[in-house]
Amino acid sequence: MKVAIITANTAVYKETEENKSGEVIKRFAEDADLDIMFMRALPLDRTVLSTVMQRMCDAMLTDIILVTGGAACGVEDETPEASMDVIEKTIPGIPEEIRAQLKAMGKPAMEFRGVAGTKNGILIVNLPETPDAVETCLANMLPDIMHMADMIKGEV
Repeated sequence: MKVAIITANTAVYKETEENKSGEVIKRFAEDADLDIMFMRALPLDRTVLSTVMQRMCDAMLTDIILVTGGAACGVEDETPEASMDVIEKTIPGIPEEIRAQLKAMGKPAMEFRGVAGTKNGILIVNLPETPDAVETCLANMLPDIMHMADMIKGEV
């Protein structure tokens, strides 16, 4: 199974901050024997994010796109909007579960606006931005996400 990892964070894109959350996703992907087809930090820009995701989906380059960052209530947070520009069919259970995981961690769950859904048989999932939240969510959800990706492709 192939995965793309996008860190939606302008400071990480400009290399003024480390890509800590992206590295957490990479570790989980490697541990799950997923093939990492793309891993890059992108600026928090709706057009850039949606264009990259759309091109991946149009070319069917991956099975799963995991996006960390830009899904809270900040002025520049546009990851959910960029994702919805691409998504054809939403899967509301994934962000609901992420919010439940965030709440269990004692983090502010209501500000997480992330979405999940499909385009051309590819599963797109918005994840939180902090490394500990990404780690907790993937530890509890990655097998289900992989199962859903197989379902979307008709392999289950």
